[in-house]
Amino acid sequence: QVQLVESGGGLVQPGGSLRLSCVASGSIRSIDAMGWYRQAPGLERELVATITNIGRTNYADSVRGRFTLSRDNAKNTVFLQMNSLKPEDTAVYYCNAAIRRYWGDRGMDYWGKGTLVTVSS
Repeated sequence: QVQLVESGGGLVQPGGSLRLSCVASGSIRSIDAMGWYRQAPGLERELVATITNIGRTNYADSVRGRFTLSRDNAKNTVFLQMNSLKPEDTAVYYCNAAIRRYWGDRGMDYWGKGTLVTVSS
């Protein structure tokens, strides 16, 4: 069994910063890409940023230059540093990881339960 647990969400004023963390645990042989998605009320879930197991990152245009994604492979953890936050960044942020559980496993996507980020004055 695999679990992704997010932390770090909360209420922040416009222009402020937050750091999200996500830890993967359980029966894990290896993790390929990890990343964050978000879903605002009434909207579809969208990509925020992803990072490969060798550190190659991809960002949504809306967050590039403000958000920084990093990971600690030894701890199966991914971090999202969010700076210069805007009200439009308000959403539930979901952690995602492509995980192989055993040798020969093709892998599948796992999701956390989400953490709420609210940007408001």
